[in-house]
Amino acid sequence: MPSAPLDGPEVHVDSGVSSSSSTPLLQLRAITKSFGAVQALKYVDLEVPAGKVTALIGDNGAGKSTLIKAIAGIYTQSSGDILWNGEVVHIHSPRDAEHLGIATVYQDLALCDNLDVVQNMFLGHEETRYRTLDEIKMELATKKVLAELSVTTVKSVRQKVASLSGGQRQSIAVAKAVMRDSKLVILDEPTAALGVSQTAQVLQLIKTLASRGIAVLLISHNLIDVFAVADRIAVMYLGTLVSSGPASDYDTASAVDLITTGGLVRSGSTAPSS
Repeated sequence: MPSAPLDGPEVHVDSGVSSSSSTPLLQLRAITKSFGAVQALKYVDLEVPAGKVTALIGDNGAGKSTLIKAIAGIYTQSSGDILWNGEVVHIHSPRDAEHLGIATVYQDLALCDNLDVVQNMFLGHEETRYRTLDEIKMELATKKVLAELSVTTVKSVRQKVASLSGGQRQSIAVAKAVMRDSKLVILDEPTAALGVSQTAQVLQLIKTLASRGIAVLLISHNLIDVFAVADRIAVMYLGTLVSSGPASDYDTASAVDLITTGGLVRSGSTAPSS
């Protein structure tokens, strides 16, 4: 039975790491979202711990995009609570999400082809000195974050983004998110349409993010990629979270069954649940 939505006062918290290691960085409690008569999300409970890769999987129309948009501040949930470091927060806009430390990298990456890597990294957040752009500071900061993420395939941070491969573009988009001191990075189909070597590059980047203590929420249809990097798996079916747990408790067959049938919406299923 789905739990009833919780009523809690609005609490403003900073984006620092929780003092309790047992408290998930992000918790969703009984989240619902309706568009008129259509209920896109139905009492979704989900935990996303820091320093772990949580894969959110499901078929088209399962509610994955609606859920991440609620976390990212594009949509406001109809009911339910979002907790950040154990405190109830209200995310009404992408700016609210960014203030908490939540960054979302969508499939289109939101990069400008006619600008170079540095200009893309600081777009909208340019550093200035004496009322002029501080190009040296921005270039050094770009090189630093790329080195920290072990992004070695970008030869020059002054390359135009138009000249980069798909994997390199994805790396730049992720690095841009991390540069904002993000605590949670949401990746929407990051390996879609990438070749084998570029996919390997992006998957390694995801592992690097987790090793730095950053929570990663990965949305992907590619189960090979999911099992290569995920610490936890959460499965959505027709707007409902039907199963979640450690990735080691799943295999390809059980994941496909949950994606396609919802485990008969948990009826008689033995799949793990958070």
